[in-house]
Amino acid sequence: MEHRVPSVLVAALLVSSSIIGLATAQPPRPGTETNGLTESEAATLWSRDSDRYVSQQDYQQQYGDDRTALHQLANGTDITFTRPPATAATWTRNDFADLDAGGPDTSTYPPHASLEDGTFIDDAHATIFAVTPSTRGHLDAGETPLYIAPNGTVRGLVDYRVRVPTGNETGNQTVDWALVSHEIENTRLKIDGIPVATARGTHTPELQYHTTHSWGANFTLEANISVRLKKTVETTVGGESETTVNYRTETRTVSDTLDAEIYDLAAYPYYAQYPNGDTGVAIFQSRPWQGYTLTDDESSRVRGVWRFYTARNTNWDTLVTSTGTSTTTEQSDAIPVRVHAYPSQIGPRAEPVRDGPDIIDMWGADRASPRETIGENVTVEVVNETYTPTYGLAVRAESVDREALRVGGIVRGVNATIVDPQVGSARQLRESNLSVELVSQTTSNATLRVELRDNQTGAPIASNGSDRQYPIGGSSHSGYITVGDQRVETNESGVAIVTLDEPRIYTARYHPGTWLGHDPAYVGDTASVRWHPLGTLDGWVAFVFEVGWQAIPFVVTFYAGRRLLRMFGPTDSYYRNQ
Repeated sequence: MEHRVPSVLVAALLVSSSIIGLATAQPPRPGTETNGLTESEAATLWSRDSDRYVSQQDYQQQYGDDRTALHQLANGTDITFTRPPATAATWTRNDFADLDAGGPDTSTYPPHASLEDGTFIDDAHATIFAVTPSTRGHLDAGETPLYIAPNGTVRGLVDYRVRVPTGNETGNQTVDWALVSHEIENTRLKIDGIPVATARGTHTPELQYHTTHSWGANFTLEANISVRLKKTVETTVGGESETTVNYRTETRTVSDTLDAEIYDLAAYPYYAQYPNGDTGVAIFQSRPWQGYTLTDDESSRVRGVWRFYTARNTNWDTLVTSTGTSTTTEQSDAIPVRVHAYPSQIGPRAEPVRDGPDIIDMWGADRASPRETIGENVTVEVVNETYTPTYGLAVRAESVDREALRVGGIVRGVNATIVDPQVGSARQLRESNLSVELVSQTTSNATLRVELRDNQTGAPIASNGSDRQYPIGGSSHSGYITVGDQRVETNESGVAIVTLDEPRIYTARYHPGTWLGHDPAYVGDTASVRWHPLGTLDGWVAFVFEVGWQAIPFVVTFYAGRRLLRMFGPTDSYYRNQ
C-alpha cells in the first residue's frame, strides 16, 4: 500500500502550483490507496474532512486525473446511508496493515495512549485501534454509546522501548549492561474481566471474539511485555580481573479498556388482519434498530428514523515516536474508520414509496436532539428538535411473508432474533357499521341519533373501548365519531346523540382506535344525513309565514304605487282619444 504524502510536501506543491483551495491528503485522497475499496467507495468515508469544493478542472490540473461522480459529490458534502455500510470495516481492516511499531529503542503510540514506565521498560502501552463491526450511536446530547456486534474483531497496537542503563567505571570496577532479549509474550481480550480471546505476542494483535454478554460491557486489551538484560561487572584487584555476570528480568502488563454495549437484538412482532386482506405488522425493540423487510425479495420494507455516515477516528490522525533522547510526531499511516448512526430529519420511510406499506404508527421515549455530538466538519441532516427514536414501528401492507420477516440493526451484520408471537395473539380487525338517524327537528335545530355496531355480530361498540384495550405500544387513544365539526363518543349501547343548528348535509365518520391498543379493533365507517327545516309541516308553515311577513313591505309599496298612479296618471279616456 502507498504511504500518505507528507503534509509539508503537499503544502509545497500547493505553493508552487498556485492553485487555491486544494486540501492536503488528510485523509488520504480517494483512489491513492485501495484498501479493498473503489475510488467511489473510499470517497464516502471521510465525513470529518473539510468540504471545500474543488472544481473538476482544478482537480485535474492538480492531480492529472479525473474523479468519479461520487468522488466529486463527496468533495462538497458528506454522504449518508440508509443502512450501516461495510466500507468502514473494510478500510479499517486493510489500513491496519500499515501500522508499524518501533524497534527496541523506540516506542510508537497515538497521543491518547496510556503509557507506563518501569525499571527497564519505558513508554509501554496497549491501545485499541478499532472494534469491528461497531457503530457509534448519537442518541441525544448526553448519550453516544458505542454498539459492538456479539461476534467481531478487536485490533490494537502494543509497543514499548527498552532503557538499557549506561555502563560506568568506578575505581577498580567496570559495569556494562546489554540487552539480551525482549518480547511481547502474549495478548488477550477480556470482556468484563473474563478472557474471551488470546494470541501470541505481536505488536499488532487481531483478536476475534464471540460473546453472549448483553448490554453494557468493558472490552480490555492486555499484553505482557518482558525484557532481559545482562549486567557484567569486572573488578580488578592486584592486576587480576574477576568478572561477575547477572541477568535482570522485568515484566509489565499493559492494557486499554473500551466502554461499549453489546448489540444483540431480539424483536417482538405482532400481527393483525384487515377485513380487505391487508396485513398489519408492528415490531418493538428496546434499542435503536434500522428497519425490517416484509417479503423474501426485500422489495417491501420500512426503516426507522436512523441514518448513517462514516468518519475517521481522529485519535489516530498522528503517531508519536519516542526514544531515550527525543520525541517526534508524524501523520499516521493507519486510520480507523467508524460507522455513526444519527436520527435524521427525513424520518421513517416505507418502500416502495407509491405502492409500498403504509406507516400507521411509531413510538419510543422522546429524546433531545444529538446535534452537538456530531462534531465539526460533519454535514448531515440530523434532527434539530426533540424526536421519537422509533423503538416501535407499525405498518399496513398488502402482502407480508412472515417467514421472510427480517429485522436489521444499526450495527452492520446484526439482525434481530425474531421472537415468535404466542398462538392466538394476532389482533382481530373487524368491520364496523355506522348509522345516523334524524330523530327530531325544529326550525332552529335538529337532533341526530348516531349508532355504532359490529358489522358481523351486531354488538354495540363503545368508543372508549375500555373492555378492549390491550396496548402493544404506540398510540392507544380511544375511537371517536365526528359529525361536522363536533366530536362525540358512543356509550355502552353504541349510541351517541348529536344536536345540530345549521341546516345542511352532514357526514358522520368513525375514527377507530388503532389495533395496537385494542383487541378486537375496528376499521372506520361513514354515514350521511340531511337536515333542512322544510322537511316537516311545521317547517313549511313557518317558511310561508316568514316569507309573508318579509313580503309585507313590498306588498304595501306596490299597492301604494298603484293608487298613486291611478290618482295622478293618465285616464283610460285619454288613451282612447289619442
